[in-house]
Amino acid sequence: MEREGVRLTEHVSRLSVMGFAEVLRHIPRHYQLLREVTSRIRSGSAGLVILVDYPGFNMKVARAAYQANVPVLYYVAPQVWAWGANRIAKLAEYVTKAAVILPFEEALLLAGGVDATFVGHPLLDRAVSLPSLQQARQKLALPSGPPVLALFPGSRPQELAHHLAVFVASARELEQRVPGLRVVVSGAPDIRIDPSICPYPVITEDSFTVLRAADAALCKSGTTTLEAAVAGCPLVIGYKTSRWTYALARRLVKVPHIGLVNIVAERVVAPEFVQDAFLPANVASALEPLLDRSNPTRVGVCADLGEVRRKLGSPGAAVRVAEMALDLLA
Repeated sequence: MEREGVRLTEHVSRLSVMGFAEVLRHIPRHYQLLREVTSRIRSGSAGLVILVDYPGFNMKVARAAYQANVPVLYYVAPQVWAWGANRIAKLAEYVTKAAVILPFEEALLLAGGVDATFVGHPLLDRAVSLPSLQQARQKLALPSGPPVLALFPGSRPQELAHHLAVFVASARELEQRVPGLRVVVSGAPDIRIDPSICPYPVITEDSFTVLRAADAALCKSGTTTLEAAVAGCPLVIGYKTSRWTYALARRLVKVPHIGLVNIVAERVVAPEFVQDAFLPANVASALEPLLDRSNPTRVGVCADLGEVRRKLGSPGAAVRVAEMALDLLA
């Protein structure tokens, strides 16, 4: 949007944090920004408010727009299926149209009185043309023969603080079991990974290229697990956070799985190791059969991932949402 000439009041990357405890120190800036956005909406200069994800902030913006009689289009709606089900009534009251990206969300929100439409997952727009295994390995300068494990510990500093050491220890365990194993780490361009903790090469190429080059991946929970499904790369999920945040999440979160790939599949497609269960030996044992392309376990997982990809719809989510926005402005 910035490249297309949109003037940014604030960049979301400076607001993005994870966890309940971690967000507290960002509250003052959030409320300052909320006052600025609300003031602009009330000024009468807004014809449409488009909200993207970020429900803790955006639901307050939705209420301000509703009170000012400004239509609201919510793209990537709050995950009310996981926690905060009370938000469904507020969505029905404040939001004119919801564009949802997970297949089960449409029926859930419609039942709660929200005008919702499943538009497909935006990941599919990035995956219209994926490289082959050989093309991906050539691009990343990886040899064609040995098995490759890709690590996706996260892109936020706090994710790396909780995940990186266990991810590296899991890879080291696998190196003892799988002769010739190559290990690569997917990293964000603006995040430095300490080489004294992580001895493996850090690749900042598009994550789909890394996944297509890999035989298997160890991923933190979240959208990365859906990227692996779309790329057809079997995976294991590892996740760890502060004890306080985890204890609070266990009380609030109402879904049986933590990985989005398993939530969409409605069953365990990728093994999950969370908090105290996130141990290198456990992870290595789950990953080992996935690194062998002839292993029946791997073949079955790849078939399951294909099913998940089909559930995510078809490319063109952004176009569909843009058409919704134009209809609301008409």
